Amino acid sequence: MASSLSQLQSFAEGLPPTERLPVLFLGHGSPMNAIENNPFVQGFRELGQKLVTPRAILCISAHWETRGTQVTAMKQPKTIHDFGGFPPALYEMQYPAPGSPALAEHVQQLLTAPFRVEHDHQWGLDHGAWTVLMHLFPQANIPVIQMSLDRTQGPEYHYALAQQLRALRRQGVLIVGSGNMVHNLGAVAWDKLNSPYGYDWALEASAKMKEWIVNGNHDPLVAFRSQGRAFDLAIPTPEHYLPLLYCLALQEDADEVDLFNDAPLGGSLTMTSVIYR
Repeated sequence: MASSLSQLQSFAEGLPPTERLPVLFLGHGSPMNAIENNPFVQGFRELGQKLVTPRAILCISAHWETRGTQVTAMKQPKTIHDFGGFPPALYEMQYPAPGSPALAEHVQQLLTAPFRVEHDHQWGLDHGAWTVLMHLFPQANIPVIQMSLDRTQGPEYHYALAQQLRALRRQGVLIVGSGNMVHNLGAVAWDKLNSPYGYDWALEASAKMKEWIVNGNHDPLVAFRSQGRAFDLAIPTPEHYLPLLYCLALQEDADEVDLFNDAPLGGSLTMTSVIYR
């Protein structure tokens, strides 16, 4: 599959359209989920067993921020261990999925002004991507590219850019946003990191987010900086939240919306994940 895709001038050229593929937002949590067997990992694995095998995967990870938008365009992306202080077994993990220069080129062609994307040949797959994809597609035989988050742009820009990727859903591309809706590492209660515990403000923000997601009410989710103190504490920096906006922007009227892995951790984190299908 990888070789045939890389030989195409355009990713979509010569390929029949597919049924509408799902869009996933995955609460990726700790890198340790790559080697642990916990309820969240089990949730990812159960989802992977139900998914139709895509032609390729486009992942928007919280852990790749750049100036301007970039997309990986190498044939074989490296597995990036972008974390520190974990057991040696975690650094030995590899996810040797192929890349797809053809899909990277196609994504570049899809975007119209004022949006643009540049090709990257240095990055690879960071832990926001591979620690969840390895549970969905453990054989690592599906081409994966990553799209970066432009740190210079606000939420409205990210949401609008994502809308231009909608055609990919019917071209066999599974789009995955990877982050955490509530993500305040500075406030984590480390002694409760392994229990379903959330501070009042984390639970308040999470409840509102989930209500708006289920109801398809995107405006307050995009305008998250206007939702009060609970949201300010839940999203002290935007990078783990922004991948959610990419998924929201790809929602279609016919989509069903389901939540899974819906639990708080350590007071100030949530693992809530979303599937549009």
